[in-house]
Amino acid sequence: MSNAERTTQAATRAKLSHSTTVFLVGNIEATMEWYKQLGFSSRYFPPGFAILRRDDIEIFLQQQPDYVAPDDPGRQEREAWNVYIVTDDVKSLYDEFSALPGVQIARPLCPQDYGMIEFDVMDLNGHRLVFAQPIR
Repeated sequence: MSNAERTTQAATRAKLSHSTTVFLVGNIEATMEWYKQLGFSSRYFPPGFAILRRDDIEIFLQQQPDYVAPDDPGRQEREAWNVYIVTDDVKSLYDEFSALPGVQIARPLCPQDYGMIEFDVMDLNGHRLVFAQPIR
């Protein structure tokens, strides 16, 4: 393919704008309530779909009645992430979430070799959320 053809293809190609995390959950109402304590608003769309939003972050929920996350020892061992959320003040967010009785901090605030400072929260469905900020 020539440079002119690549330029034409790039100019006519659809641009991707963003992606949204989608979590499968067993009880959508309880999940919406849990995220509310983290400052997320929610909109429910029967049957079994919701959109959570805090600032510029959206998380979609899809309900499958009686869903339970599969037991995956390898995933647990390596503390695999489900969503990575960047914030402008990770320390304040850590303090905010640490004060909430229903929130499990799975990994405390810690700097990483790749230039981020992060902490993890586990939601009531077993999804691991990482909150992070570039180290300045």
